[in-house]
Amino acid sequence: MATKVFINLPVKDLDRSMTFFKDLGFSFNPQFTDENAASMIVSENIFVMLLTETYFKTFTKKPISNAKESTEVLIALDTNSRDEVQQIVAKAQELGATIYNEPQDHGWMYQHSFADLDGHQWEFAYMDITQFPNE
Repeated sequence: MATKVFINLPVKDLDRSMTFFKDLGFSFNPQFTDENAASMIVSENIFVMLLTETYFKTFTKKPISNAKESTEVLIALDTNSRDEVQQIVAKAQELGATIYNEPQDHGWMYQHSFADLDGHQWEFAYMDITQFPNE
């Protein structure tokens, strides 16, 4: 059974994407980072591989979708607080991300979303499972 998650995303400008995510607070594993790819550390077991479009094409025979025009994937990550969700999304917008959805407050879960520089959609959420409706 799988023990780690690797999400592979094509990017137009690897250096620009790395700067964006570093400024959001993510770090990179230099062992798996070069001119074609960058291994972004989300957690101990979750990684996002930012791959130049040219390199990404070596992994698939399908065309690369334009994430600014169509949805390819929704990447959802949890946070430790509602405040952290708001801070991440505000910082992402400040760094050039686009807000594609209004924040959602479901009582037990708060989430907000942005599209990164290449249009990939990221959702950050805080969940208080003790408030989950029992119906």
